[in-house]
Amino acid sequence: MSETTPAPSAARGTDQETAPVFAEEARILGLPRSRWPDILAPIIVGVLIIGLWEWVVRYKNIPAYLFPGPLVIAQTLVQDWHTLSGALWITLRITFAALIAAVSIGVALAILFTQSKWLERSLFPYAVILQVTPVVAIAPLIIILAEDVNLSLLICAWIVAFFPILSNTILGLNSADHNLVSLFQLYRASRWQTMRYLRLPASLPYFLGGLKISGGLALIGAVVAEFVAGSGGSASGLAYRILESGYQLKIPRMFAALLLISLSGIVIFLATSWLSHRLLHRWHESALKRES
Repeated sequence: MSETTPAPSAARGTDQETAPVFAEEARILGLPRSRWPDILAPIIVGVLIIGLWEWVVRYKNIPAYLFPGPLVIAQTLVQDWHTLSGALWITLRITFAALIAAVSIGVALAILFTQSKWLERSLFPYAVILQVTPVVAIAPLIIILAEDVNLSLLICAWIVAFFPILSNTILGLNSADHNLVSLFQLYRASRWQTMRYLRLPASLPYFLGGLKISGGLALIGAVVAEFVAGSGGSASGLAYRILESGYQLKIPRMFAALLLISLSGIVIFLATSWLSHRLLHRWHESALKRES
């Protein structure tokens, strides 16, 4: 008795008919439809708050030198853009320099600390002391010792941004799967091979989380240091422009400078969030898209 086998074409047709088909998500202006509620919700809330703010100022007839409305602040931002943009660039230059220094020194020390527990026990407490000491309290001393205003501002901003990078990277380096560490030891991988191929990739999500925090803290540290230093002239940042506007009762300009600081912080957070998503979205659980 001969057995009959299904034709290959029939089998392929059956597989194609039974295979699940996932419809591609519709896109609006190049973005997936599911992303738009996350974008529109904060925009709508922000527009409502700004509208309410403007209405209260106009209804109560509050003078601009006491509490300006959003329209007056926007007009001042346009009129004084030349002065404010130069101050913004100076503040951002200090912020990014401090952030780069925090990342470089923080990651290097984290790697050294995980390679030598003796070094970690000896030096990590001093990093904690730097973190818990208010930068406002030690900024005058730093300004006196550094003998250079820009260098002292950089040091103050670095102190604020340094610890999250260090602590998060150490946590990530120590969070590598112990079974994989044992496997690397079984195959006689060197310590630096284990660091490069196992511990550093495992620490990437923790490092990026610390980077999000340090980005905003570097901006805060730069602004606070500028307040303490109080350096004026054409090479002064946004903090001095705020002080100057307060002394001269130019309150709309003060609010415009505050707006630029806030927008800068938002842009820094969005940039670090985008970087985190680009590096993690293909493999890490925190960034993988889940079907609802």
